Amino acid sequence: MNTAPTDTQTLTDPMDPARATALAATLGCGHSYAVGDPLPPFAHQIYFWTPQPPDALGRDGHPALGGFLPDLGLPRRMWAAGRLVFHTDLLAGVRAEKTSRVESITRKDGRSGKLAFVRVRHDIRQRQTLAVTEWQDLVYRADGGAAAAPLQAPTDEDASHPVDFDSTLLFRYSALTFNGHRIHYDETYAREVEGYDGLVVHGPLLAHLLMGYAAAELGRIASFDYRATSPLMHHQRGTLCRRGHDFWVRGPDGRLCMTASAT
Repeated sequence: MNTAPTDTQTLTDPMDPARATALAATLGCGHSYAVGDPLPPFAHQIYFWTPQPPDALGRDGHPALGGFLPDLGLPRRMWAAGRLVFHTDLLAGVRAEKTSRVESITRKDGRSGKLAFVRVRHDIRQRQTLAVTEWQDLVYRADGGAAAAPLQAPTDEDASHPVDFDSTLLFRYSALTFNGHRIHYDETYAREVEGYDGLVVHGPLLAHLLMGYAAAELGRIASFDYRATSPLMHHQRGTLCRRGHDFWVRGPDGRLCMTASAT
């Protein structure tokens, strides 16, 4: 890894096919990858790790703020939304380079207190060719504050697919993405510190499942936009829904957990 100024970062990865095979097993796909095989949408999330020693981690298990990602004085942070453009397939076992840049920082006062939104752009290249452009929106929040009332999900889908979660799935996805956020595996922390009703299903995992569903329904996808709207717990069933090119995740009580669109 080499880094430019603190708002820019460049990482390289050999894109080990074994890791993609482990992801397929984790998601129940049972596919085996070899060098040169096209990777499915969003598989790059399991690459480009930035491991840090324990003393460089924050209380939530993520790398401490103040390096590449800014410290805005708000201790809680989560992945809120994203947009991806797939220019060409990423290939397993072929060295890739990801350049990341903080594009914007926006502060707001929300119903749950002070918020900040950080937008990061990632450009991933393989063999000097741009393969994926991704915009990642992170939300920073203060401790406490009342949660916003959840939105109700549409019920007029053309097709749907139920998905179940458990602590093993969340642990394996955390391991594959090297995501140390404790809300995904430390139930005591998730309940007592961050106020959730269990382990939180990763926003990227929901997006990952929706992208796979979109590709299965539509064929190869060129772009995907998504936004998390309400957390889903590990003990709750989610339903992947589709109407045309619109997709969403519905919780067991009818709430909208994520909304997305694909082209």
